[in-house]
Amino acid sequence: MNISATARKGHGKARRAGNGSAVEAGGRAGFVARGVIYILVGVLALRIAFTDGNGGSGSKKQADRGGALSEIAQKPFGSVLLWVLGIALVGMALWRLSEAAFGASGPDGDKATKRLASAGRAVFYGFVSYSVLTFAAGSKSSGSGSSDSQSQDVTAKVLDLPGGRWLVGVAGVAIAGIGLYIAARAAMRKFHKRLRMGEMSPAQRRGVDITGVFGGVSRGIVFAVAGGFAVAAAVKARSGEAKGMDDTLRSFSSTPAGPWLLALIAVGLAAFGLFSWANARWRKI
Repeated sequence: MNISATARKGHGKARRAGNGSAVEAGGRAGFVARGVIYILVGVLALRIAFTDGNGGSGSKKQADRGGALSEIAQKPFGSVLLWVLGIALVGMALWRLSEAAFGASGPDGDKATKRLASAGRAVFYGFVSYSVLTFAAGSKSSGSGSSDSQSQDVTAKVLDLPGGRWLVGVAGVAIAGIGLYIAARAAMRKFHKRLRMGEMSPAQRRGVDITGVFGGVSRGIVFAVAGGFAVAAAVKARSGEAKGMDDTLRSFSSTPAGPWLLALIAVGLAAFGLFSWANARWRKI
């Protein structure tokens, strides 16, 4: 009994150390940075919807992370802001890494699946922060490269491997599944349990619900459609069928709804950016 109590006490101290004030500040800064990027992607996609109605690739602006970074770089003090965003995203990666090592907040934070998911997010945000920082340092081909060409290059390399079509297909199904999962959880307002809802005013709760549901569903749809394109690339054995975020967004203009569907998704991505800012304030970390 004493050994068990000591182990729990030691684990509690480890978790508190992992979720210290520095890690918490890093996580909250990361949410702010993620919000900036998603709002800019939404604005760029909205611009494409209204200035390039057919959603073709002729528009010079890319509605993806690379396009957002390029947009920031052109502004006064853009280089400084890029460094700030990159460092903030490092904070996000470290916070997720602490969750993987010590467990996340909440009663089920110690579950192996939760820790594994946090580890995956830590790797993802580590890559994103690296791309932003290398772009800020002057490597323009790193952070601002077209997500479409990057997706097609990776797909082409995987297709050349033994069983490559299966690998691409499985990856596509996984991405589509993640997108549907993100959309479903957003629609069911599962984010409530991760936020300090009791500290919000009624108006703030409504705003969080609107941006959380609309933004989360829009983001999930983009992931799901991108996964579908990867599956198509596997079926047809053509890397050109794979699409990054920019071409995925432009594809919405090819539907019967035309550019209006792209505009709706664009506003949804911007809403997810605002929801990320709400997380920066009220997320349980």
